[in-house]
Amino acid sequence: MAGPRNISVSEASRPVLPRHAKLKYDETRKVWVILAPERVLAPDDIAVEVLQLCNGERNVGDVADQLAAKYAAPREAILADVIAMLQDLADKGFLTEIREKTS
Repeated sequence: MAGPRNISVSEASRPVLPRHAKLKYDETRKVWVILAPERVLAPDDIAVEVLQLCNGERNVGDVADQLAAKYAAPREAILADVIAMLQDLADKGFLTEIREKTS
């Protein structure tokens, strides 16, 4: 069984949670968690908002555009923060990406 693919997150990446991981609201603890086999991660509110936008259709640039508009913040700063956060999750195996089909 192959482990999670290590990805390099860039503005063009289309990140998504891998099949084995789910973003879920934990009613008991009143927090969002990422559930994966034998692991639970409790991301902060901003990470949850970013992850909710990571549906495999939007690329990282689109996510940064949406957050920059919502928070009236500089896109470059948001893009850098989003890439760093998503790369950290990818390095821990909590994120993969949709790859274009090549034929």
